[in-house]
Amino acid sequence: MRVIGALLMREILTRYGRHNVGFLWVFFEPMMFTLGVLGLWSAMKATHGSSLPITSFAITGYSSVLLWRNCANRCALAILPNQALLYHRNVRVIDLFMARVLLEISGATMSFVFLTAFFITIGLMPPPQDLTLVIGGWIHLAVFGSALGFVIGALSERSETIERVWHTIAYLLFPLSGAVFMVNWLPTKFQKIVLLLPMVHGTEMLRGGYFGSLVKAHYDVTYMIWFDMTLLLIGLFLVRDAGKRVEPE
Repeated sequence: MRVIGALLMREILTRYGRHNVGFLWVFFEPMMFTLGVLGLWSAMKATHGSSLPITSFAITGYSSVLLWRNCANRCALAILPNQALLYHRNVRVIDLFMARVLLEISGATMSFVFLTAFFITIGLMPPPQDLTLVIGGWIHLAVFGSALGFVIGALSERSETIERVWHTIAYLLFPLSGAVFMVNWLPTKFQKIVLLLPMVHGTEMLRGGYFGSLVKAHYDVTYMIWFDMTLLLIGLFLVRDAGKRVEPE
């Protein structure tokens, strides 16, 4: 815990510096992206094909995307710039990934909580109907993002091509992640296909908890748990293998 705490502080200072708002960029960055998308949707008077409030729909959708995508993005090629730290025997490869993953999860969570509380306070969003489902969906997305980050981070150590390929895949997954649609709006034959993606289950669960009876959410808790645990096991195995390959400078 001391090692990861120190790496967290180093990561914050390296990425955001000590000037201006400093640490606050951790959640200002994802918050600005979500607000930007919300502003564009509102300016275009987008209806997203339903009567659901545009503010609630955008915040729940884009916040969930930022959570899992940023975890994987930040873990890609994370070893090389921190390789000198591995000279210290207490610092391991998994510590580097854990620090980055925790930073991204913290930033996305603070952004989501702040935006939700702010818009509820000014009356643009109703409060969530079932907070337990919201938290459950968010935890699933956080675990999935962490496991995905371990996999991408460890594989990118083998080849930089993995990092470039992942960014392309991430862009392709964005419209399929459930951020801009509800599964129930799709034709039945496409619902089964899109539900193979684990992030869709998390977004559906989150929105099911938020909108309650206004939507029919499609998610499978058993599938979510098994997928998360399997991907996490694969990620930890790859990280362990990467630790054996990397030599401290």
